[in-house]
Amino acid sequence: MAQEKTNPSLETMRHSLAHVMAQAVAELFPGVKLAIGPVIENGFYYDFDSDHHFTPEDLPKIEKKMKHIIAQAQKFERVELSREKALEHFGGKGELYKVELISDLPAAEPISVYRNGPFEDLCRGPHVDHTGQLKAYKLVSIAGAYWRGDEKRKMLQRIYAVAFETKEELDAYLKLQEEAARRDHRKLGRQLDLYSINETVGPGLVLWHPNGARIRHQIETYWKEEHFKGGYDLVNTPHIGRENLWQTSGHLGFYKDSMYAPMDIDGINYFAKPMNCPFHIQIYQSSSHSYRDLPLRWAELGTVYRFEKAGVLHGLLRVRGFTQDDAHIICTPEQMESETLEVLRFSLNIWKTFGFTDIKAYLATRPKDAVGDPARWEEAQKSLLAAVNAEGVKAEIDEGGGAFYGPKIDLKIKDALGREWQTTTIQFDFNEPERFQMEYTGADGQRHRPYMIHRALLGSLERFFGILIEHFAGNFPLWLAPNQVKVLSITSLEDGYASEIAARFRAAGLRTALDLRTDTIASKVRDAANEKVPYTVIVGKKEQAEGRVSLRLRGNRNLYGLDPAEVAANLVKEAAERRLANSYT
Repeated sequence: MAQEKTNPSLETMRHSLAHVMAQAVAELFPGVKLAIGPVIENGFYYDFDSDHHFTPEDLPKIEKKMKHIIAQAQKFERVELSREKALEHFGGKGELYKVELISDLPAAEPISVYRNGPFEDLCRGPHVDHTGQLKAYKLVSIAGAYWRGDEKRKMLQRIYAVAFETKEELDAYLKLQEEAARRDHRKLGRQLDLYSINETVGPGLVLWHPNGARIRHQIETYWKEEHFKGGYDLVNTPHIGRENLWQTSGHLGFYKDSMYAPMDIDGINYFAKPMNCPFHIQIYQSSSHSYRDLPLRWAELGTVYRFEKAGVLHGLLRVRGFTQDDAHIICTPEQMESETLEVLRFSLNIWKTFGFTDIKAYLATRPKDAVGDPARWEEAQKSLLAAVNAEGVKAEIDEGGGAFYGPKIDLKIKDALGREWQTTTIQFDFNEPERFQMEYTGADGQRHRPYMIHRALLGSLERFFGILIEHFAGNFPLWLAPNQVKVLSITSLEDGYASEIAARFRAAGLRTALDLRTDTIASKVRDAANEKVPYTVIVGKKEQAEGRVSLRLRGNRNLYGLDPAEVAANLVKEAAERRLANSYT
């Protein structure tokens, strides 16, 4: 990237700030060894080897030192060294990580050092002219990182920072991060008692609590209803399969590192399934098929197990056991384009129901190591692109980015904070139909190979639930909320009436909680708000005498003297229509 003297690029600015942070750390903590400091999305980091254990309390001190360095407007100067001179120079300073980096550089590559003030670092560059051009930055966190990502190497200390061209951009970003922290699904999961993950069961394995399981039930019920409407049939398959199944599918050849160790059953190895597709193919193979039977649309909420390293596990977003909302469409070549379009339409409709409307498609095309007939690849890619264009979805083409067994569309959704999440995948597969010798009888009476489309819509229930929690900040719409209504009595004298109202709401089909504690009504209302219950029904002496109720909507709007039967009917209607916001009038 070219260096601009009057308006340095954001990447160059961030890279220069990484040097200033390393300089500040080296001055504050003598003896620290420097590793690497690359630019990343929204900022940069630097890895250090230091006897001092960095804590959040150190970050303001480092920032203060950086501010002092920046105020000096130290000029960045580039110096080239021979390999021998560079090794001697950094080796003499005890910078073992720089020595290793220099040793691994190609023989013909020039070795450059950038100096500013008393500091210097091995670096390709470029940099800004001087430190005085650096302004909007903030150190944000500390983490451990193995040298060169190798868990057998030394654990270093990594300091992360964010940086932007203006203070306004930095402030906006930090505000967004504060809101993201408030919405963190791990925090809200505990607060709302939705789920837990513990060491006794095992990292990456989710325990769904009653509140979370209620929401999951609503998601699954809606998902199943829509699939039946869309012409799908539901199937269910085992959690384990014999070794030869995974050999035939190819998973033991190209996916074994993500599979768990086999279990010996009757002298035969069985594996926990990482995917559902081989089982669906076995259902297909259990009988013969004609072109008149196709397309077959088979869907399953199938729990799969994949090995993930402990360091990448993250709440519900990265787990080891998860329920994939899988579907496989088996069709003729002539049906391919219409089926692709229907899958895309189906997906977009589901996302709209959950409140996601900003969606972008990424089409990955044929890589060099692809299997299958190139003509089939071309047909599949055209059908995917035609579907995207027909629905007017924004799209990017990833040339050569497809899996070796078929092209695909990935859909990415934007949440309430504008963050992008990869969710739906529509994946053609030219590999498994060949490996399993799938066939159907065509109109010509001959045997033909069907097309197979893999489709995961939500991705997995666990990851989707994590996204959903953060999207709604735990304020689930009425149709999803674990408790749709909470009935509160003001004093114990109204307990009987409150119980009667709760029973009537439950009979109407509303998920209703009842709070008859002797706490103050203010305390009860506050607890209901913390539980993010959409509607709170309050009954006191007046309501009991008149056979009415007061209603508090999430967001602190209050309505008084309402007919409980009318309230129940309105809420049932709101939930049935799956509205996304409280709409009681």
